[in-house]
Amino acid sequence: MFIAHAPSGYLLGVLMQRIRRSPVILLACVIGATLPDLDLLYFYLVDGRQTHHHRYFSHWPLLWLGLTLLSAIWLGLRRHSTLASATLAFAFGGILHMLLDSFVGDIWWLAPFHDHAYALFSVPARFQPWWLNFLLHWSFIAELAICLAALALYRSRRQHSKKDSPCPPSA
Repeated sequence: MFIAHAPSGYLLGVLMQRIRRSPVILLACVIGATLPDLDLLYFYLVDGRQTHHHRYFSHWPLLWLGLTLLSAIWLGLRRHSTLASATLAFAFGGILHMLLDSFVGDIWWLAPFHDHAYALFSVPARFQPWWLNFLLHWSFIAELAICLAALALYRSRRQHSKKDSPCPPSA
């Protein structure tokens, strides 16, 4: 995925808020869905683009699945803990990131135990600069759909919240 991680985190967060009403849940989902790509800073500034950034531990699905398991146990022990709920939402955001990256990007699903990348589809390298390959690939339509769905949901929720709030007194 190229541009849809934050919008997908928003969609997940709104869904999870149906279970636990808290703005922290929405924020945790969005952060979890985008945080794995912070490794791009290391990729460009330190590593010199030598190692595919999906090989870094921040893109290891087993890390996110482990965090999900620990968060679920914590939430099971502390049902009313907002922090436990937010941690689980954050972990779900990370898993969502891995799933979306697996659509057209290599993800090492069994790292660090098995060195094999998995992707549903591949994006052939035909254009320069490299990012044009993703923008001009059919899979970019899925990213645009996620972004449009998140925007539509955001606008719908905003309209409903305006209807529910009392009108300010007129002067």
